[in-house]
Amino acid sequence: MIGFLIQRILQALMVVIAMSIIVFLGVYAIGNPIDVMIDPASDQALREALIRRYGLDLPLYQQYFVFMNNMLHGDLGESFIYRLPVLNLIWSRFPATLELALTAMLIATCLGIPLGLWAGYKPESLSAKAIMAFSVLGFSVPSFWVGLLLIMTFAVELGWLPSGGRGPTTEVLGMNLSITSLEGWSYIILPAFNLALFKLGLLIRLTRAGTVEVMSSDYVRFARAQGLSESKVVGLHVLKNISIPIVTVFGLELGSTLAFAVVTETVFNWPGMGKLIIDSITVLDRPVMVAYLILVVFLFVLINLVVDLVYGQLDPRIRVKAAS
Repeated sequence: MIGFLIQRILQALMVVIAMSIIVFLGVYAIGNPIDVMIDPASDQALREALIRRYGLDLPLYQQYFVFMNNMLHGDLGESFIYRLPVLNLIWSRFPATLELALTAMLIATCLGIPLGLWAGYKPESLSAKAIMAFSVLGFSVPSFWVGLLLIMTFAVELGWLPSGGRGPTTEVLGMNLSITSLEGWSYIILPAFNLALFKLGLLIRLTRAGTVEVMSSDYVRFARAQGLSESKVVGLHVLKNISIPIVTVFGLELGSTLAFAVVTETVFNWPGMGKLIIDSITVLDRPVMVAYLILVVFLFVLINLVVDLVYGQLDPRIRVKAAS
């Protein structure tokens, strides 16, 4: 297991370094932030002073090494626009995105896996066909349209829930969270469901496909022949054997939800990281853009590392193969 862990960590480090280079080069090839930061009528002396201050006069490779050195010391730079440390700026938005993403994945998992199991267990039933039709909607309908429809129905017409914003928050472990109160939940439920819809459809179809395949396997027939109840057959044999692709999708979708909840945050005016990155791209705030994208890369690599370790626990053959 230790060899398996070391191998995955080394792979993760190589991915982070390679992606940091790609991200840095890609972002620094976009526009000139000095044109946004100062008045076009400003004199050349002020322009050159700002260029030197932010190190934009250095060759690109030197700017990258300066950035990486600062990052290793916990300094991701200062925002050109907000004049705040980038890490503090991103951290101030991270709790909002984190609770939204986790709530969305909780909804998708708690509904998607049971519905997919049922659709695979009774594939010819009317309820299974209805579940699969619903999953198609989750893939097909644009999330911004669903968000607007949810706002029109539950906020405007019925007046049950707020149309946007985050609501009151409470500090928990240094993070301001809104899920600690009923009023906070009233603000998060609509954007969370909107964000969960695509993941819900994906988990339903994935779980259903795995269940249909496993239900016809020999070990399920042997389990039934031993007299096990259907609930034990599904819970002990079917669910365990389809867990690896579910864990894979859960990990990847959690990372994408944390990183790219841009549309939902914009529609519901949710003050998270997605809205921050869109605003930063608009004004060419390079430090925020680079730091955000590298943190996203690190987040995906970390989640994939955790998923690989979970693989090793679910299927020991993966650990043995990696070690060999």
